[in-house]
Amino acid sequence: MTHTDSAAAGPESTEPELAEPHLREVLDTAGLAVEYVRAQDNTLFRLGEDGTEIPVVDFAGGYGSVLLGHNRPEIIERATELLASGTPVHAQFSRHPYANRLAAELNRIVHRELGTDEPYFAIFANTGAEAVEAAIKHAEMDRGMRLAALREELAKHTASVRAAVAAGTATVTAQAFGRAGLDATVSGGDFETLAAELERHNAEQLARPPLFLGLEGGFHGKLAASVQLTHNEGYRAPFKALAAQARFVPREQLDALKEIYAEERRTLWDVSVFDGRVEVTEREFPAFCAFLVEPIQGEGGIHVLSAAFAAEIQRFCESIDCPVVVDEIQSGMGRTGALLSSSQIGLRGDYYTLAKALGGGIAKTSVMLVRQARYRKEFEIVHSSTFAKDSFSCHVALKVLELLEADDGAAYRRAAGQGEALHRMLTSVAGDFPGVVKEVRGRGLMLGMEFHDQSGSASPALRDAAAGGLFGYVLAGHLLHRHDIRTFPTASALNTLRFEPSLLLSDAEIDQLEGGLRDICAIMRDEAGERLASGPAR
Repeated sequence: MTHTDSAAAGPESTEPELAEPHLREVLDTAGLAVEYVRAQDNTLFRLGEDGTEIPVVDFAGGYGSVLLGHNRPEIIERATELLASGTPVHAQFSRHPYANRLAAELNRIVHRELGTDEPYFAIFANTGAEAVEAAIKHAEMDRGMRLAALREELAKHTASVRAAVAAGTATVTAQAFGRAGLDATVSGGDFETLAAELERHNAEQLARPPLFLGLEGGFHGKLAASVQLTHNEGYRAPFKALAAQARFVPREQLDALKEIYAEERRTLWDVSVFDGRVEVTEREFPAFCAFLVEPIQGEGGIHVLSAAFAAEIQRFCESIDCPVVVDEIQSGMGRTGALLSSSQIGLRGDYYTLAKALGGGIAKTSVMLVRQARYRKEFEIVHSSTFAKDSFSCHVALKVLELLEADDGAAYRRAAGQGEALHRMLTSVAGDFPGVVKEVRGRGLMLGMEFHDQSGSASPALRDAAAGGLFGYVLAGHLLHRHDIRTFPTASALNTLRFEPSLLLSDAEIDQLEGGLRDICAIMRDEAGERLASGPAR
């Protein structure tokens, strides 16, 4: 049975559209501006014109937030208990033993997956973007404190050499002046001239802002700092002057990483006395604040980081003392068969960010984990959040972990198994439509299907959708109205449809998606855009 209506039953609202009206217009154009009235398991329900509920299989899954299903009964029961008991949401600046239990349970699982016993300290937040902001703020605090210690060390060395020169136990050679770019004959061999030049150079370097590294296609949020670490220039450009600056590394290209390092590397000058001579030496300046990595890029088109490139990133960052921030906001929490998707490719982070499914689909919560070797306790005083670390969200997150870990990790195995079944189906469709489907990518229940560009299609509907940047949304509108399937394209790769259902995904729902995908593939193959249930505005 198919449905083509999108209006909910009941009278139309007479209120002006004030809640993101432009976005509403875009959704209308693609046929996605429908209202959902109920959610259960892997299904959302909208109302037909006669007021009856129309079930829609949800392959968008709250952008990965509802791994355990919509309104999971055990989570709803726990949330109801918490609210009925009057659990405190606002008890800031007090003991939060439930937050500590949550941090301890996260550590237990992380230690198991990483094979380490090093503690990871937890800073809680409300959203994924906030967890990323906390990570990059902490990384910059750590970098700043390391820089302060280095500057103090350099000052002590300068004072020691100055004393040695004054005492006549050390001389300043022409080689030392030349190393600093000075002419000893012009400078008169004066140590103070050399020291002033070294201080000038060092001060110039120390004043440079931090530089972050990320991967092309990466997405880490849209807040003032995190948006600058998101590769999509459309998101970054309007706010480029506001916050952190980044260099983006092409995926799987080690040579590009080395080139960026060579271009951005900075050094400080240090002085010492060796064998009665003043020597000028280079010290590495920590120009790179952090390297942000998604094990699977969600909004960038569901690209999976290879184990080989992950190892290269790890080695590179260790060699220059640059921390790795592993963004597990969309890929983590069991979606790929492990709490940390990165653990499946051998990548170990100095920082981890977790969110989305951590809240069980109902609580807005996230966490930034930082390993003990990097942790700065001072951060706890300068960073805070009103709603973070509250009793309600922490207890809900504890229930989420309990459900994931139950029966020796049956939920992880279920996610991996259903993900394999879904991947097989997508691969089968791709094999039958090689001229339409470019590639199937992903792991577990985080999969994507990329379609070939349709801007040259003979169909005006397909051609216009591709040219207008609505191609993936138009396909999603057709799947919704013809096949009762909900999905979206990835935000920065609009030719890629995403599939991030809950682990309750059934074989029948996979079959239902297969029917829908074969339908849209046939439409593209036949260049028959007129068969689309929804298309670009005409």
